[in-house]
Amino acid sequence: MASASATATQFYESKFCMTAILGLTAFHAGASACLVIDGVPVFAIAEERINRIKYYGGFPVLSIQACLDFAGLKLSEIGHVAVGRDPKANRIEKAKFALGNVGKLPNILAMKRKMNAFGGIKQILAEAFDEDPANLGFQFHNVEHHIAHTASSYFISPWERCAGFSVDGSGDFVSTMLSDCEGDRIRILDKTYLPSSLGSLYTMICEFIGYARYGDEGKVMGLAPYGQDTYRDVFEDMIRLTPTGFELNKKYFVPFGSNPGLELNDRGEMIVHRHYSDEMIRIFGAPREPGAEYLQRDMDLAFCLQQRFEDVYMHMAKLAHAKVPSERVALSGGCALNSVANGKIFDQTPFTETAIQPAAGDDGLSMGAALYVSNAVLREGKRWAINDAYFGDAFTDEEIEQVLQDKGVAYVKLERGPLIEAAADAVAEGKVMGWFQGRMEWGPRALGNRSILVHPGYPGMKDILNARIKRREWFRPFAPAVLEERQNDIFEHSHPSPFMLHVYKIRPEWRARIDAVNHEDDTGRLQTVKRGENPLYHDLIAAFETRTGIPVLLNTSFNENEPIVHTPEEAVDCYLRTKMDVLGIGSFWCAKDKAA
Repeated sequence: MASASATATQFYESKFCMTAILGLTAFHAGASACLVIDGVPVFAIAEERINRIKYYGGFPVLSIQACLDFAGLKLSEIGHVAVGRDPKANRIEKAKFALGNVGKLPNILAMKRKMNAFGGIKQILAEAFDEDPANLGFQFHNVEHHIAHTASSYFISPWERCAGFSVDGSGDFVSTMLSDCEGDRIRILDKTYLPSSLGSLYTMICEFIGYARYGDEGKVMGLAPYGQDTYRDVFEDMIRLTPTGFELNKKYFVPFGSNPGLELNDRGEMIVHRHYSDEMIRIFGAPREPGAEYLQRDMDLAFCLQQRFEDVYMHMAKLAHAKVPSERVALSGGCALNSVANGKIFDQTPFTETAIQPAAGDDGLSMGAALYVSNAVLREGKRWAINDAYFGDAFTDEEIEQVLQDKGVAYVKLERGPLIEAAADAVAEGKVMGWFQGRMEWGPRALGNRSILVHPGYPGMKDILNARIKRREWFRPFAPAVLEERQNDIFEHSHPSPFMLHVYKIRPEWRARIDAVNHEDDTGRLQTVKRGENPLYHDLIAAFETRTGIPVLLNTSFNENEPIVHTPEEAVDCYLRTKMDVLGIGSFWCAKDKAA
């Protein structure tokens, strides 16, 4: 059993006088659990990190257990359970659509039945944890999908007022929500109902150019800079701006409700059904088969998709600002993971500050739902602001050393200073290093605790990393992690990006020096590293700068075509089966080139 870096006693003096809220995302992609105690999130984890099924969409039993283990609580001691879904929300709009599409009712009802499991949440939890339902006295809260999204970004900010902008594929029959966030409330101002969905547009084009697996949108975002603006007119017809929002042109999509769209298979994996219509084939020809060569057409489709996405994104952001004339905006939903658009929002809208939580997609609904209950329902009066993304498990040196011994890995144990020196030396020499430290990150990005770190300017490093470990498509960029105090020296924007959710231009004089993280359009999806947020990581980058003059490391996730590693066992296994050169895991230093 994994041990945590802290215990519940750090957060409360007595569990009998606290408020414990368990937030859940379940029966939906990104199943996760988050524990909020007295208004403060103390632990959060996605189920995929534990059960190793990417984008797992079943019930997060293992994540719930991890929350309880961290806090030393029993399920019967949880006072509130909150989920980011409300079947009662938007009933009128759902009924209007159903009545207007009677032929699709059987499929619509089948989808609805699959999503109704939350009606028996107490029974599900009781069975999963072998508890008598009579012993579970928690109060259950349904929080509408996009309200939970907005809460996940607003209630992690230090602000007392801002605009809220949540956008994704869909949730509770809504794809976009604009809101006024003030104090402990979120007031809904506008909604975009299905079938119009900016997220569905992205998914449809991804499918058409051969990316039919759930979660591949980021890959297509990376392909976009290689294309040209060939199909602007078609995309402007595909999704049209209106004075109050946007709408999809139905002729490019299979009729909404004619198939399940997204559904879960028996393993909890997300299955994406066809979104594009025959009109797409008529205009663009046959869809690209997965694994086939990329045509210029495919690159141009990716380019035009990203450009039109940005058009709509900025249009909606401007509408949010018109309704809430603040310089601050809380961004959330799966589309808020589009870091390219986020990086441009400062130049193309009146907003000057953004709040985005590290798990901006649906895995973050668990934290958003719990924070909404704490702030807007219970009104606990605890305004907590996020400091870092490290909400997962940590492991002791004793646990790590036992794994190294069991697997026969040569190692030495080092104090903090020598460990940093050894790591900085290795990376400066062009070695590929696994870095497993502290508590695991919350959200889809590796942010320095479950990372592979390399020299961003070492000759051929991008190809080396792909050949040895990542085996990613040639066009996908790697991310730069930069010392916060040096960000403005290297990038053409100074707004911090601690969770790797903004893309900025790299200054011309730095592009060749950090070419492994300089994308085709001279941008980088950066992580700014502040010493107060992760001292060990910050000091490692600073030590690397001392050796090379470069205050940047290439940071990619510690994995090999799998969810990011969670445990020491998974980290060591990845190190051993790949061509990783060295590993810094806890206080231990491992090297393959010679006996450590």
